[in-house]
Amino acid sequence: MAATSRDTGEKKTNPPGHPCFTARGVRRGALEIAPLALFVMPFGIAFGGAAAAKAVPASIAMLMSGSMFAGAAQFAVLDLWRDPLPLAMLALTVLAVNARHILLGAALAPWFLRVPLARRLSALLFLSDPNFAQAMAARERGELDAGILFGSGLAMWFVWLAGTAIGAYGGAYLGDLARFGFDAVMVSYFAAVVLGQWRSTRDLVPWIAAAAAALLGSRLLPPGWHIIIGALAGGVTGAWRHGR
Repeated sequence: MAATSRDTGEKKTNPPGHPCFTARGVRRGALEIAPLALFVMPFGIAFGGAAAAKAVPASIAMLMSGSMFAGAAQFAVLDLWRDPLPLAMLALTVLAVNARHILLGAALAPWFLRVPLARRLSALLFLSDPNFAQAMAARERGELDAGILFGSGLAMWFVWLAGTAIGAYGGAYLGDLARFGFDAVMVSYFAAVVLGQWRSTRDLVPWIAAAAAALLGSRLLPPGWHIIIGALAGGVTGAWRHGR
């Protein structure tokens, strides 16, 4: 007769193949993304320094990084920063740049909709491009622990805040960080992630469609919209080929 959990004293666990959210996953996510997170700090410093140059108080710069946690949107906001603040334009700009998170959330839905709501929202609160890519790569390997997204996002958030603080309070003394080549780190990272997900030549058509749409959109559309157009073009092309 098979032993039950009462007989063995074992704790109940999630059934095989069922998504979970554990402290172990949170630690793993933070540790795995730590090397990349260090390279995010120069971007945080650059934002803090740019905010200081725009006469944005350091406390406001820190509040922006802590609440928005969106580098591209924050730099876009600085471009529009003037007195009086064009609040409607700022809101629309942030919406345009960050609307890609709708697509990121849709990609995570098959995994995260099976995670309790409170834990799901806590992980999505720290969603960014790098930890999304890391989490999806882990999912491709068969990982089911959604804590990976939360831990990696939390690590990125702390580093982003630290970089913003350095830049806001002392960025004027640091000079141009681009001379160290940090601006190429994120591009190289995402190129490696994309190539790591290569399966066959069937993947090439959606990639080309996404790249072409994004490139065209960057020339014809306001800042940020080319990301959404490229993602939609790649997704629609991939779905069409899958349907065929």
